Amino acid sequence: MDIIELTRELGKAIQADPRFVEMQLARQTSDEDQELQDAIGEFNLKRMAISNEAAKPDRNDETMQRLNKELREAYAKIMANEHMARYDAAKTEFDAMFQRVKGILDLCAEGGDPETCDYDAASCSGDCASCGGGCH
Repeated sequence: MDIIELTRELGKAIQADPRFVEMQLARQTSDEDQELQDAIGEFNLKRMAISNEAAKPDRNDETMQRLNKELREAYAKIMANEHMARYDAAKTEFDAMFQRVKGILDLCAEGGDPETCDYDAASCSGDCASCGGGCH
């Protein structure tokens, strides 16, 4: 097998992983939740209103404060939705696994031992200068 075929096999394994499957199911459930979709639409309208107000040469700070408050309330409503909470949790779990996979690949590409190198996002200090972990 060449490297591209192996990569496709890895892609299949990722899509078969329970974290990926749960994320896809949670996404579908969220997409089918009309109340959630309406709340997301409301949030997007609030965000556009803020953008429009901010672009005005004579923008009103009181209006901006009100719109920002409404935006935060719309966001809170979205995040309080059980389907969004399920999706958010599933995506966080999948993203952590995928970040680890990418981190290990980065370390291998830098010459790390494929049998032993590992990537732990939790150990990231945020100071890239001191890191050999290969986040990016």
